[in-house]
Parts: sequence; C-alpha cells; structure tokens
Amino acid sequence: MDVSLLTRTLTLRAAWRVRDGWSPERLAAHQQRALHLLRRHAYARSPFYRRHHSGLRQAPLNELPPVTKADLMDSFDDAVTAPGLLLSDLEDHLRHLTHQGRDPGLPWRRHWWVAATAGTTGRRGVFVWDRGEWATVLASYARANDWAGVHVGLRDPLRVAVVSSLIPTHQSAVVGASLHSPLVPTLRLDATAPIEQTVAALNGFAPRLLVGYASALRPLAAQQSSGRLHIAPQAVMSASEHLSAPAAGEMAAAWRSEPYDVYAATETAGIASPCVLRRRHLYEDLVVCESVNVDGAPVPPGTTGAKLLVTVLFSRTLPLIRYELTDRVRLGGHECPCGRPFRVLESVEGRVEDVLHLPANHGVVAVHPNVLHEVLDELGATGWQVLQLPEGLRVLLTGSPPVDTGTVESRLRDRLRRAGATPGRIDVEHVHNLYRTALGKVPLVRALPYGAAGEPPP
Repeated sequence: MDVSLLTRTLTLRAAWRVRDGWSPERLAAHQQRALHLLRRHAYARSPFYRRHHSGLRQAPLNELPPVTKADLMDSFDDAVTAPGLLLSDLEDHLRHLTHQGRDPGLPWRRHWWVAATAGTTGRRGVFVWDRGEWATVLASYARANDWAGVHVGLRDPLRVAVVSSLIPTHQSAVVGASLHSPLVPTLRLDATAPIEQTVAALNGFAPRLLVGYASALRPLAAQQSSGRLHIAPQAVMSASEHLSAPAAGEMAAAWRSEPYDVYAATETAGIASPCVLRRRHLYEDLVVCESVNVDGAPVPPGTTGAKLLVTVLFSRTLPLIRYELTDRVRLGGHECPCGRPFRVLESVEGRVEDVLHLPANHGVVAVHPNVLHEVLDELGATGWQVLQLPEGLRVLLTGSPPVDTGTVESRLRDRLRRAGATPGRIDVEHVHNLYRTALGKVPLVRALPYGAAGEPPP
C-alpha cells in the first residue's frame, strides 16, 4: 500500500469517528450539502446525467429517474467525468489483470482503481475510482472494524485474513491487495480452496480479524469447534452473502463472539455495518439509501422494499445517483442505545438468493427464499443449496452428522405446498462441496435460468 493512500485512508477514518456523535439534523445537513456538490459535478462533467436529468436539475432527489446497471454501462463513456476514460480501455485493463497476474492493488495508469461485478443479475458492471475516491472506499470498509472495536496502530498492526474471491477483477481482491502493508498484514484466501488448505493457512497466520463469505466462514467455525482450526480472532465479519441465524450461532459458539454482518456492494463500497450491539447502521454520510417498491415509490420504515436505490455521495469519476441495486432491504429508525445518528438496517434479502417461480394449481407461484430457510435452517444442515431444474428441485447438503434426506424432502414438499406450489421432483443428496459462482460465492437458492453465474453442477 503506498504511503499517500495509507495516509488518506487513516485521515478519513479519524475524521469519520467524529460523525458518530452527530445529531440527525447535522447528518441531514451534511447529506444535502454533499448531494448538491455531487449533482453540480455530474451536471458539469457528465453528458449522460445532463440528459438523464434533463429538466430536473432543481428537482428533489426522490423525483429523479433511477439509473440501472444497463443504463450506466450502455452510456459509460458519457457517464464518466474524466476526459479520455473509456470503458474499452478499462475492460482491457481487467483482462490483463486476469491473464497476466498483475497486482490488483496497484493503480492503473498510476491513478485509477478498477473492479467489476460478476454479472449474476444479468449484466456485468465496471466501476472506477481515483485516488481520493479509493481512499474513501478503503476507509468505508475499515469503518466496520472501528464500529466493532477492532483498531489498528503503529504498535498494533491488524492481521486480517479474508476468505472470499481471489479473482483480481473482484473488489474484495482489489481492496485486500490495496490494504496489505506492515500496518495491515493481509492474508487473502480462496473461498473455493480445499478446507484443509484454508485451515492450515489460517493456523499459520493467526489473524486478529477474520472476514469472509458466510458460506466460507460456517465450515471454518465447524473446524474451530472440532479443534482442527485454532485461531482467536478479535472479530469475525461476514459479507456478501446471507448470514442465517444458525450459521451466526455456530460462529459465535466457535469464536465466543457473535459475527458482524457487513453490508456492501462493489458500486458503493460499505453501505452498513453493526455497532457493538450488533445493530447494523447505514453509512448515511457516504451513501443515501432509498428502499422502494416495484413502482419506485418509497416504502415506510419496517417494510421490505422491492429494490434499493443508492446515491454515492463521494462518487465523482463515475457518479451514481439513484443507482438501482436488486437487494430487498428493510430499513428501521434511528433508535439504538449506541447513540449513532445513522438509521438501522433491519434486514437484507436477495444476496445471491433467487425467488423461485414454481408450478401451482392455477399457473405459477413465486416462492421467496425465506420459505426454504425455514425448513433447511431448522433441520440443522451445516451447508445447503437449492437448485431449480426443469423437472423440479435439487437440494444439496454438506456437513456432519448428515441430515436425513427423506426428512428434508418431506418437510420441504409440505412447506412448498403450504406456499401454494406443486414443485414436482425434489431430489435431496449429500455432497462434499456446494456449487459456487466464479467469485467463489455459494448461491443458496438458484432459480432458472442460471445466466451469467454459470451452470449448476451435474
């Protein structure tokens, strides 16, 4: 990590700690001021936003048209505000990262950091940040550590182990490579690697902070409980996947501390993380979040929306104003004994999980992933996955002791019938490994068609 980037990141972390004591009124004033500066910058330098917000430059935020990933990628060269920054050049850079083994933490052309989304929702996205923005990205991830009480200093380096994707175009890889330094020694591990290999690496590294996909952390918790893994992290952070209550319970038992469930996205960096009371708070000084229904109207607090619109207040190179994420979130109020002014994020749905559309007596019925969680989490499978096939469902189970497949099939069929579905075949089997996407994530519920994430196992 270069010195100037490290200095900027640490300076931001220190400045943001003051914001934890702001009043809601001061936070709102900060948002409005930052939003004004963002829109002024976008209108001055982005032809895309001048067109997209034509006639609406003075309109309030909630009256502006949303921006989808397809919108942004189709007009990328007009959306970016840096002259000469072209999507084709960024794509070439990402290809070189993948095929030539370059360090993803080093800036492209000494100025830009680039990452891409996996395209699991139908379209790959490419995003770019300059040095100042990238320092903000890194500081937003580090804020989760601060709120969890995990600090770093010259006399107390933070040894971080990250079990996620090593694909160099993925933001977790770019962030991990950028952070690696004597101050933050970072061990990056592949979530798809054999568990024995991961255990050996962790035992040798002894991380103070363990970060990873929930699907990677849960088997590690079992290894810790069995005595094969023997690390003592100060905190465990789950990110990028749904963290179920059973999985969280197993991690808490293994490491004697509840895991922190962090919410982030490639486009935004950190969006929310828990305080020490394990209540997730939105980073409202960095990102404006609007939970809306299918028609784009805001939903009241305590109600789960159909999608999330985010406005990234620090985005300048590629402005994101009411950018659409497909996650379904439920936002709460500001009430938390920790005293922070930021709203509570009550739940996130849709992270690498699909809604299944199954046959019913009169057509098709949509079955939410929570229906499957009710059955499979209760039965205690260490790892599970439901893949929709043309003729029915395939249920994969991992872990020991093995769960009875007949019990799983009968309970799942009964619950789906109560949801109004007639699912056809339900094949349940024990496997050594669950299907993972190219980024190493385990989609717990995978609907047809599989699309860009790849095909399920044979």
